[in-house]
Amino acid sequence: MGGAILNEIVKKTKIAEDVFDFWVHSPSVSKEAGPGQFVVIRLHEKGERIPLTVADTRPEKGLFRMVVKVVGKTTHELSLKKEGDTILDVVGPLGNPSEIKNYGNVLLVGGGVGIATLYPIAKALKNVGNNITTVLGARTKDYLIMVDEFKKISDVLLVTDDGSAGMKGVVTDAMDKLFRERKFDICWAVGPTIMMKFCTLKAREFGVPIWVSLNPIMVDGTGMCGACRVTVSGQIKFACVDGPEFRGEEVDWDELLKRLAQYREQEKISYERFLRAAGESE
Repeated sequence: MGGAILNEIVKKTKIAEDVFDFWVHSPSVSKEAGPGQFVVIRLHEKGERIPLTVADTRPEKGLFRMVVKVVGKTTHELSLKKEGDTILDVVGPLGNPSEIKNYGNVLLVGGGVGIATLYPIAKALKNVGNNITTVLGARTKDYLIMVDEFKKISDVLLVTDDGSAGMKGVVTDAMDKLFRERKFDICWAVGPTIMMKFCTLKAREFGVPIWVSLNPIMVDGTGMCGACRVTVSGQIKFACVDGPEFRGEEVDWDELLKRLAQYREQEKISYERFLRAAGESE
């Protein structure tokens, strides 16, 4: 990209409440990232490291895409960045890319910002000849993202908790409907951990194998810190190097949910301190 500097935010768009779409200049990430992979970013010297999925790439321009929901201190700080600002560190691509091949009929299920993670997977699966059906779920229509982009590459079924768009219900209601209507060879689910757990149970009910993309706490992204460990088929795995995708039926979901809850209070305290400091500085 002419004139852009490394890790510069070239484009920023608000696409839903507290959800922001960033295009960042990094020729290496844009060239090397595969579907399902992620980067670890740090905004400044005192910032924490957080993992963010690569939602799309434009290698010819040296750009990659991140879709970010504000959920805490660092994502809030990132949301305040402007076009032309830079990110201190961008490390990646990390993790293993999705297993892309011609499965046949593929069902993709996305919830919240997990929808963005599914997008490069959907494109790659489409490019090798799969028939794609996508379920996109959110609390209300205002939180649904990337609908038009998915409609270009798949059949789309929308689901909202309040019925403001598409089916009224949750994504597993849509899965049940689709599984009864036609045969699917494989499924992907990406979204909140509790959603992926119940998607796994629904897929198992109909005998459909399912991939999930896990998002536990990560620090270094190389397996050294151990923060992202999960139990898969009774063995300890690290989401950053062994994943982030695993077969859903092999994940110990209850253990993972407990681990994710361990840091919730500390994250809340950190975010509240940040908001107070930001308010005092205005």
